[in-house]
Amino acid sequence: MSEAPTNAAAWPPAWPRALDAAFGAPWPGEYRACAEDFVVEECLDFAPEGQGEHLWLWIEKRELTTLEAVRRLAELCQVSPRAVGYSGMKDRIAVTRQWLSVQLPGREAPAGLAEALAERGMTLLESARHPRKLKRGVHRANRFSLVIRGAAVDDPRLEARWAWLCAHGVPNAFGPQRFGHQGRNLARARAVLARGWRKRDDRQGMLLSAARSYLFNELLAMRLTDGTWNTLVSGEVAILDGTASQFVVECVDESLAERAERLDLHPGGVLWGSGDSQAAGEAAAFEQALRERHPGLCGGLERAEVRLARRALRMRLSAPQLTREADCLRLDFRLPRGGFATAVLRELIDHPTLNFETALSGH
Repeated sequence: MSEAPTNAAAWPPAWPRALDAAFGAPWPGEYRACAEDFVVEECLDFAPEGQGEHLWLWIEKRELTTLEAVRRLAELCQVSPRAVGYSGMKDRIAVTRQWLSVQLPGREAPAGLAEALAERGMTLLESARHPRKLKRGVHRANRFSLVIRGAAVDDPRLEARWAWLCAHGVPNAFGPQRFGHQGRNLARARAVLARGWRKRDDRQGMLLSAARSYLFNELLAMRLTDGTWNTLVSGEVAILDGTASQFVVECVDESLAERAERLDLHPGGVLWGSGDSQAAGEAAAFEQALRERHPGLCGGLERAEVRLARRALRMRLSAPQLTREADCLRLDFRLPRGGFATAVLRELIDHPTLNFETALSGH
């Protein structure tokens, strides 16, 4: 096992890409030249029932964060933002489609709601009643349609890089949105965890999330450097593709290795917290190396009683398609919930935000 060349105090972090050894570094490219270059659509695997005290709204928004959309909808309906539900956080510089819910027991929607939403940057595409509030993380996936511009469009290796990702999967890294400008969310998280995390310091849990995301990316970097990010090692907590099912791999036999190769199983990286990791053998050694490198973050998260969880180190590109359009490339694909499209782009183009040098205008 070898460690990735990262420095706990440095920003941006020197996290490796998966494809550089085989294809060389990608060429410079641009994305998000305008909101229409980054289209995201949330995918639920169920539909509202048509009755209940919660009004569900399928909206399209442009250059608007999810939390700002929630605030504006709450104002229009004269309810607390807590009465508005959403499943996932969507980017600001993008065209995004997602469900929001608003609790209106015994009340109709305000007159002219669609027009009022349109004045506030949201297009109402559909509405229906449902008995329950929309909860965080209930969507199954996100569908992306992204446009790439710049020199990378003419990179003779780009289509080969894309084909490799389609066949073998993508490193499931957290994107630069999670860490803030120049990693400031992480710096704040270090300070808060060092003195003891308190809810009043971090109402939305953003700093805890930044710390866990950073540790996960550090672990992924170790596995990328070691060449085991997309293969199972002994003691691995494997994650079944497309589900939350997990099991410990005591010994990697031929059958398990074959299932990992066809993307049916993925290695499971730790989202640090308190509780039994279950990892053993080689997998546990990686986690111990992570703790030794970042004792402050790991210990602080444990003291904050964040519950340990797992996230796949790799993600599958579903329904992938690459289309050449004049002077640009369009990429269409679907990622599982929690997957970052920027992780896909980082393997295809070179851009300062994708190397964590600057921050995106985030969620």
